[in-house]
Amino acid sequence: MDIAYIPSPSTGVIHLGPIPLRGYAFCIIIGVFVAVWLGNKRWIARGGKPGTVADIAVWAVPFGLVGGRLYHVITDYQLYFGEGRNWVDAFKIWEGGLGIWGAIALGAVGAWIGCRLRGIPLPAWADALAPGIALAQACGRWGNWFNQELYGRATDLPWAVEISAGPNRDAGTYHPTFLYESLWCIGVAFLVIWADRRFKLGHGRAFALYVAAYCVGRGWIEYMRVDEAHHILGVRLNVWTSIVVFVLAVVYFVLSAKLRPGREEVVEPDASGGEGGKDGKDGKAAVEAKAKGKAVAKDDGKAEAGDKAAVEAADAGPKDSAPALAQGAVKADLRKPAVDAEAPEADKS
Repeated sequence: MDIAYIPSPSTGVIHLGPIPLRGYAFCIIIGVFVAVWLGNKRWIARGGKPGTVADIAVWAVPFGLVGGRLYHVITDYQLYFGEGRNWVDAFKIWEGGLGIWGAIALGAVGAWIGCRLRGIPLPAWADALAPGIALAQACGRWGNWFNQELYGRATDLPWAVEISAGPNRDAGTYHPTFLYESLWCIGVAFLVIWADRRFKLGHGRAFALYVAAYCVGRGWIEYMRVDEAHHILGVRLNVWTSIVVFVLAVVYFVLSAKLRPGREEVVEPDASGGEGGKDGKDGKAAVEAKAKGKAVAKDDGKAEAGDKAAVEAADAGPKDSAPALAQGAVKADLRKPAVDAEAPEADKS
């Protein structure tokens, strides 16, 4: 009797003339767009400028792709440099093989460069992008479905994925670990969004929460997989990596909360009238000019009050006019030097 299962695509690529359209690549591209879209909305909500997330992503995405591929090739070097293998296949990224650990690590380097060029803090940008990255992973995992790879142990569960016979794989129904991880990443995204709204996470703590939560799910999902992998003490390498990264994320979260509590008030100074422009000089000058303008306006108000007192004294009548007039005049004279002294400063600004 046939059992229910999730069918796999007969092919992972469709040719549009001479141009191959690969499902794996489409999943990654869709994930990048989702991450940038959501990250942009969160960045603007925190006071940033529209487009900043995309500008920095121009640096982060290429670095992340290179990092993800390097991690995969290094940890599974036997697939490309073993006996009978072709090392050129290491460059065929469209055939699958991106390690999230390398993608995040080297992607962070690219993001740091982009943030430095824009003069904004990397932790704040990472916090805004954290749930979007989780959703990007949820989309990207479906690329494994197109390539019929990275599935789990054999099973006859109704949601098993059907795998056809092919190189290094046997036909059958297996645990759809790509689906498990995709759903887990969606849950992580909602967790980060909820926690960020509830506790006002800042200084990289929303990103640390994403990393820690993802590692928890990746640990048990990785344990189910049956694809070839290196083992340490009988445990898959990526399980150990999940444990180490989880501990580092939790340590960062705790220390950051103690050393830098609260959330950044300004994530992109140029967007909020703060220190913007080159090295922040333009924005700083604007703030100083605004402050001096307020001081001049305040002194003008005092001078006008003195003049008004003098006028009232003049109208008071013969009996009180002389003392009152003198008093008003003194007040006016005392106020005028402040106006004269501040006016040139206001012009300089």
